[in-house]
Amino acid sequence: MSFITDPLVYYPISGILWFWHKIFAFLGDLLPWVTNSDSNGVIWALSVVFLVVTLRVILFWPAAKQIRFSRKMQELQPKMKELQKRYKNDREKLAVETRKLQKAEGFNPLLGCLPMFIQIPVFLGLFHVLRSFNRMGEQFGALGMTAEETRNTGNYVFNADEVQSFLDARLFGAPLSSFISQPVEQFQAFVEPGAMLDFARWNIILVAVPLMIVSAVTTHLNARISLSRQSPEAAANPQAKIMNQLMLWAFPVGILVTGAFWPMAILVYMVTNNLWTLGQQYFLYEKMAKEDDAAALERREEQKALAPKVGVKPVNPKKARPGATGAQGGGAKAGQPVENARAGVDVVDTPPATPTAPQPGAKPRPGQKPQAPGGNRTRPAQKSSGSSSKGKKKKKKR
Repeated sequence: MSFITDPLVYYPISGILWFWHKIFAFLGDLLPWVTNSDSNGVIWALSVVFLVVTLRVILFWPAAKQIRFSRKMQELQPKMKELQKRYKNDREKLAVETRKLQKAEGFNPLLGCLPMFIQIPVFLGLFHVLRSFNRMGEQFGALGMTAEETRNTGNYVFNADEVQSFLDARLFGAPLSSFISQPVEQFQAFVEPGAMLDFARWNIILVAVPLMIVSAVTTHLNARISLSRQSPEAAANPQAKIMNQLMLWAFPVGILVTGAFWPMAILVYMVTNNLWTLGQQYFLYEKMAKEDDAAALERREEQKALAPKVGVKPVNPKKARPGATGAQGGGAKAGQPVENARAGVDVVDTPPATPTAPQPGAKPRPGQKPQAPGGNRTRPAQKSSGSSSKGKKKKKKR
């Protein structure tokens, strides 16, 4: 696998670290209080910090995609559960309908998982490059070299002199490539052959333990912030509950336990990476919250625009026809366009015209009783219903 990892992972990562070390070493030479800037521990630590910053800037877009993927997955959970209930006995149909739902919602699981697959080899590559500065011992990344061999062997982009510069660097008295559980015989790689050690294990503990604690605390905070955005339905899932507890407690405790086996530079990387994640989550969640508020405001404006105006009678477009009477146009006169009523124009209602009596000799209208030619006769006025009811009551009394 070295023919894949070397050009794609190890050489690019070591090249970024080399670049930042050259930049900070040049700036250190300009400062009078900085001595031997090439082997200065703070300069090498800053190089590791800006290596992390560079990688996280490159991975910013995939990280944002990862967060949006998680939000979209939570939104689809109710619909996915409904499909699972509907097609619980037909797995083929369930798979087809699931793909249809994902396509309709613009959800791509591959793009959502891609950021995680990118970050894993980056972390492993960084761990390998930093561990490879000291290749004594038989653990992962070591080749069983002697102290003299490891000081005179290059590390990908770094030549032998630059490897010696890294091994001689001290961060508050502790070598950047040392770790708490490192055997004493491997300490010889951090000094010139035959020279006395200028540090002890307690120097490593005093620097490594605070870095381990900060890394564990920031890991817990990142998990808490991430889980606070989780929907109640997703949090109620038994598998999600187990994973949440692992993220909140198991991972931070794991850093405290395994931190004794991590080189100092890796601990610097972990702290920087976690602090960057805290700021990145805050920025992305705030940005997405503003996007949600803007979308909700836009929906309210659309609903407000579709609502009828104050003082205007709503018109049913199905009943509104050209030439409609005033009852359909909100008080419009017969023959007047309905658009006047829709536009809110005040129209005076006019009573319908009373039918006139037919002229002598005229043909009767359909359904009308013909009258005698002697003239227009009118029916005698009928008594009101009240008088007739009184007459009936009088008859009953008699």
